[in-house]
This record gives sequence, C-alpha cells and structure tokens, in this order.
Amino acid sequence: MTPAPSAARPVVLQARGLGKRFGATLALDGVDLALRAGEVHALMGQNGAGKSTLIKLLTGVERPDRGSVELDGRVIAPSTPMEAQREGIGTVYQEVDLCPNLSVAENLYAGRYPRRRRLRMIDWRQVRDGARSLLRQLHLELDVDAPLGSYPVAIRQMVAIARALGVSARVLVLDEPTSSLDEGEVRELFRVIAQLRERGMAILFVTHFLDQVYAVSDRITVLRDGCRVGEYAVADLPPAALVNAMVGRDLPTVASADAERAPPPDAPPAIDAQGLGCRGKLHPVDLQVRRGEMLGLGGLLGSGRTELARLLFGLDRAERGELRIGGERVELKHPADAVMRGLALCPEERKTDGIVAELSVRENIVLALQARQGWRGMSRARQDELARQLVQALGIKAADIETPVGLLSGGNQQKVMLARWLVTEPRLLILDEPTRGIDVAAKQELMAEVARRAHAGMAVLFISAETGELTRWCDRIAVMRERRKAGELPGGSTEARVLAMIAGD
Repeated sequence: MTPAPSAARPVVLQARGLGKRFGATLALDGVDLALRAGEVHALMGQNGAGKSTLIKLLTGVERPDRGSVELDGRVIAPSTPMEAQREGIGTVYQEVDLCPNLSVAENLYAGRYPRRRRLRMIDWRQVRDGARSLLRQLHLELDVDAPLGSYPVAIRQMVAIARALGVSARVLVLDEPTSSLDEGEVRELFRVIAQLRERGMAILFVTHFLDQVYAVSDRITVLRDGCRVGEYAVADLPPAALVNAMVGRDLPTVASADAERAPPPDAPPAIDAQGLGCRGKLHPVDLQVRRGEMLGLGGLLGSGRTELARLLFGLDRAERGELRIGGERVELKHPADAVMRGLALCPEERKTDGIVAELSVRENIVLALQARQGWRGMSRARQDELARQLVQALGIKAADIETPVGLLSGGNQQKVMLARWLVTEPRLLILDEPTRGIDVAAKQELMAEVARRAHAGMAVLFISAETGELTRWCDRIAVMRERRKAGELPGGSTEARVLAMIAGD
C-alpha cells in the first residue's frame, strides 16, 4: 500500500517549542515536531543532539521547561510513562527497560493485568493467551511463562516491541528498536511497522542506520545541538545531505578520517588462543591477534562472538585449550588477571556491564587505571588531565568532566567506556559491538581513534554484526558460526564474501 501524500494525512501529535535544560546544559531549544497518521517519521541527529530528550518529553519521562504537546488537537502533559501510555503513546526505548526476573507474559501485561470480574483477581489464562497473540504478530513463538532474562538481548527487544503493540496507541515511539536485532528480525519488525502504518498509526522512528531510515520512513526531522535543523521528505533528502545536516559539515570531511589507517607491519602476536573452548558455550577456537592489528570478528547473534570475548577476558573459565599473552602461557581466573596483563574489554551491554552511571565522567575514565595501580592511587590533578585528554580525543559531549555519566547520551556513554580502557594503554582491546546505538559522526570519531591506537601498536579485536564495519576497518576478519570458528578472510574482502562465510556458503 502506497502511503498517502503527507498533506492529506491528519496530524496526530504536535510538539511546539519544546525546551529542556539539565543544570547548565541546554538539551533542547524550542523544537517543533509533527507526527501524522499513517506516517513513519524518522528522528535523526548525532548523539547529544537532543533526540533522547525529545522522546522523554513526549513520553512523560521528563517534563518540558517550555513548550507544549498536543495529541489529536488536545494539549497533554503526561508526568509519567504510564500517563503517556494511557493517553495513547506507546514507547520502545533503546535500552530494554523490562524486568528480566518476570516472565515474558508478565512483562507484556505489567501495569494492565486483566482481572476476573467477580473476584478481581488477575486472569492469568487471559494474560498467557494475550501474550502469545501479541508475540505471534512478530512471528515469535516463546514460552511465555519463562523468565524474560533467560532469553538473549534480541528476543528481549522484540518482547518490548510486542508490549508496545499491546497498548491501544495512536502514536508509537521506536527508539533504536533494531539495535540488537539481526537482519531477519529487522525485516519482521519492518513488516509490522508497515502494517501499523496502514492502520493509520503515527510512528516516530529513531535509528543510526541510514539504510533503515530510507527503507521504512516517509519524513525526517534532523536535530543538531538541541535545535531543529529542519523537516524533510525522504525523497528530497539524499543520504549525503542527511549526514551533512546532522553533523553541520560536508560529508567528505567526516569520511576522510580513516584514511590514515595503514595495514600493520608483520608483528608478534599480542594474544594467541589455541583450542580455547568451554563446554556448552564455545567449541575449541584458534585465534591470534598481532600487535598493531585490528582483527574483526563477525557472525550472527548467538554465533559465539561474545562467548569468545568472555573467555579471552577471564569472565568465563576456559575448560580446554591454552592462551598465550605476549608469548607467555597464562590462565585467566578472573577479569582482574586479564587487566593486569594488559587486556581490556568494552562489553556489548554498556548500561549494565560498562558504565557506572552515578560516577562522573572523570571517575569512570580513570576507574580501570586506578584499579590496576592499586593502593598507590592517582592524584586528582592527574585524573583531571587524563579525563580532559580523552574527552577531547573522543569528542565526548558533556558539560564538564564532573558530569555524572548517567546524564550523557548513549553514544557519549559508549565513548566514556572506551576512554576508560584507552587510558590504560592496553596491549589488546576487545570491542564488543562498540558502535551499536551510535550516530554516523560518533562512529567515525570513535573508530578513527581506535584505528590510530592500533596503528601505534595496540592489538584490537573488533566484534560487530555490521559486515560493512568489518570490511572497512579491519586488517583480517574471523567469522563465527554455531559457536565455532568458521574461517578467516583477508583485509579488503567484500561484504558478500563475509556474508557468504557467515551463512556457511
């Protein structure tokens, strides 16, 4: 079904002059937004541009300092997400905010359990049947009585989307809904989005994947530094022009940063794993990363990429094989052993496994270095110096280095976590999906800094589900499939070759 022209679609949600300040930081400055029935409206901008703040104002997480929100021509002012949901605004956030200890069915109906008329008790049969029905809309067949935490991140993300579909919403806000999904799951989500659009739902779609914007969206609003740059029809805004609008400078300037990356010379291995494995988690794997080399690790979700990273960093104990670091055979019993031997890991789940939200930017950056130095500690002046150096090098956007990390955007939190390990000058840096949920320019800044460090002699293991990132940045690519190593490809391999090996072709 071809969407109707934008002018023919009624406005469902209208934001007028929304502004929000957090302390000294002006997060949003007089932003307008119009969402129309039967339209997918993409919200684009760099990390820190104001996208998350705008979503929080629309969904009742935060209250605006100025401006108003209208739904079907009526002014609304939700003070909680539950109030926004009752008004008809459903939301799926970038970081899944469901309860892993509750069952799938309980998560889908939390806060709106159906009850038996006479006894006013929860109708658990209706909860289970309704949960299965919602999941079938996404072609998911799950045990709805199983704890949500027993499923991988991708499934939890899909459950969050199913929960939003279960609310009789006029507006659906999707904040990075595809960040943890594989290609097949993304296609299924887009199928559901197309159905909802045909029913007349207004959809706000936030993503950092440009191809997805052009695959599913009708219109685009671009934010930069808390201000609205403009609103555009997708057909009138080529990808290069979109990136220029987001970053405020020409695309060639952004794209040229990786030109300095050169293949590393022949060098001894920083880390050498032979037959490394763990029963039930990972079949024996051989993997070698040389000094100054960026080795990519590709594969589908569940292929064993993260399991291998956990073994290399001592989060899990290897039951077979051997590991050599700098030529010396070692047994890592704990992540502290890995840190002391010069290993670093930026985990996939930055919110739960990476940042310490309550601590400042400075405290998060120096955390690993202080732990390695032990009781000697570090002077405050030295902490300030190191923090400012990394903030500048990675382009971290924060009011100052004493800002709590929990107040930063997701992309800037990711940069702080990377800074924590770069300051230790590791011999091997393991990056598990470091660019997930990060905008185009932030990806460039982050990866350019990593490539610069690799060129200076640091070994990098770069794990990514994005084959384009692997072929662009890496000197070699190893592919995981069914929790074993499927093979390796040389630098300069095409995406088609990587995908073929991932698929087992």
